[in-house]
Amino acid sequence: MIEKFHEAMADLGARPRRWLVTGCAGFIGSNLLETLLAAGQEVVGLDNFATGHRRNLDEVEKSVGAAAWARFRFIEGDIRGLDDCRAAADGVDHILHQAALGSVPRSLEDPITTDEVNIGGFLKMLVAARDAGVRSFVYAASSSTYGDHPGLPKVEDRIGRPLSPYAVTKYVDELYADVFARSYGTPCVGLRYFNVFGRRQDPDGAYAAVIPRWIAAMMRGDEVVINGDGETSRDFCYIENVVQANVLAALAGPDGLNQVYNVAYGGRTSLNQLFAHLADSLRGLGIAYDLAPRHGDFRAGDVRHSQADIGKARSLLGYAPQYDVVAGLRVAMPWYAEFLR
Repeated sequence: MIEKFHEAMADLGARPRRWLVTGCAGFIGSNLLETLLAAGQEVVGLDNFATGHRRNLDEVEKSVGAAAWARFRFIEGDIRGLDDCRAAADGVDHILHQAALGSVPRSLEDPITTDEVNIGGFLKMLVAARDAGVRSFVYAASSSTYGDHPGLPKVEDRIGRPLSPYAVTKYVDELYADVFARSYGTPCVGLRYFNVFGRRQDPDGAYAAVIPRWIAAMMRGDEVVINGDGETSRDFCYIENVVQANVLAALAGPDGLNQVYNVAYGGRTSLNQLFAHLADSLRGLGIAYDLAPRHGDFRAGDVRHSQADIGKARSLLGYAPQYDVVAGLRVAMPWYAEFLR
């Protein structure tokens, strides 16, 4: 199945297109930017550096080289401003919309800003995409949409009640995308990400994701705190799997458009298992960590278990994830180690 992705990338090289990546200075956005520039594409990037970093753009520039970087145009702007959205979308073929305020805890502390960015900004970006007549609008949805639905693995058409303001915003985005597809013919694809990790994921800050936060603690010799008993489980998905899904979704035929897909590996790893995997990966780099983790309280708004059924993305997009959590950590760990030294 991975051949579908390779064919898509080869087709891009033969017939370049113009792309917009919102949130291009962020973790996922900068990885998409790097892949597209390396494939010979022309890319517009939009970011306000609320959660992204200029260092990510610097790293992409160094990776792709001067000639590829010359095909990139950066707009410092905010998706909450319709003029910024329209300026960025003007003349593009495909939009990969990654800009958002993530984090369940952040949304519980500040639901108003989360709403303004994730719903208000999303709607403005949709309007800009509609008016620009793009070929596809691919957006970052979230596994948080499954809420309190107990079933495993998670299947796209069976969701529960949201457990956080963040989850509400990502579900509303899906509703808006569906309405724009049916009302205006805007070709939309939602990708429900499951616990993405990899290079350029920020380990610092109050809302850092679990993998970079724990790696940073381990490398500093600090104690790792596990929320709850450690048997909470997640479907951790390496960034290259996510890049593949975005490209395939953007270039999908009619049957693949106007859909929502799970983007994950399709496995399940407990937090206790994750801790052991991280310690093993660090040992592979000659870094020993011998402290036992401390177990704290369960975190508000978190689901107990999460695992994706990726059959729909396999059948309609040709999605074929290549990295499980262990393989992804093996590739990502040298980047984390270098960044945190």
